[in-house]
Amino acid sequence: MSETSKPEKTREFRNHHFDSTIWNDFRFRDDDIVISTYAKAGTTWMQQIMSQLLFDGAENLETAEMSPWMDLRVPPKEMKLEAVEAQTHRRFLKTHLPVDALVFSDRANYVYIARDGRDIVWSMYNHHVNANDAWYELLNDTPGLVGEPIDRPVDSVVNYFNEWIDRDGHPGWPFWENVRSWWEIRDLPNVYMVHFNELKADMPGEIRKLAAYLDIPINEDKWDDILRHCSFGYMKANATRSVPLGGIFWEGGAETFIHKGINGRWKDLLSNDEVARYEARAVEELGEECATWLAGDVG
Repeated sequence: MSETSKPEKTREFRNHHFDSTIWNDFRFRDDDIVISTYAKAGTTWMQQIMSQLLFDGAENLETAEMSPWMDLRVPPKEMKLEAVEAQTHRRFLKTHLPVDALVFSDRANYVYIARDGRDIVWSMYNHHVNANDAWYELLNDTPGLVGEPIDRPVDSVVNYFNEWIDRDGHPGWPFWENVRSWWEIRDLPNVYMVHFNELKADMPGEIRKLAAYLDIPINEDKWDDILRHCSFGYMKANATRSVPLGGIFWEGGAETFIHKGINGRWKDLLSNDEVARYEARAVEELGEECATWLAGDVG
């Protein structure tokens, strides 16, 4: 088996959400942590976990502000670069980019969280259907938009799923290339892969493994606080601190953004043919091994 080589950036990725050019000007530090996912795969949860590990289970951490989505095209990249350059703690930053649109550094550690695409769609639909007018105006009307504006969602989650499959991530952005690009570099020493289902099945064990990988010592006196603050109940009750801009872009506020964290809601709504079509597409796009991992069956 050939050795995995360090990825090189080969393109920019820009649309209603993205401006990947920010990474061209980002100055890495030796202990940087980059949290990467496709959207609605557990990003906010991992940011919360990381903040709790780094700050010994502290209360009232402004996680969203501390861990910005770097390649979101708003606010302007100059503001974000200045803000993260001023941070003195160990930085933990967020990206939703595929690997080939990201500046990949040996100085950073990359943590990638995966989730079954069907579960992502159910969470994404809630995200889009509850987005308010201000959200669409921000993404579509801020100067610098490349490509088409983002559409409002169709009238049902099943139709949304079928459109997402047919148009590869629409109305968001391509799904399969994101998963595939990170899977292909999973053997690099500074890449750590974890599945949403593994976190759900054994959050304490997965947090300890993550801390060991990142050389973050755990304060055992604060362990119970860390776990409590990483629970969905706590995060939903304190959502304004972990959701971008306090959740002002969603009807119902930040608690709408932190939805349910529940898998398998699609099982009662998708037909057998729709399930089979998704599963065949996953194998076609990712290969058998990656598709099986993405399905997230935890024994």
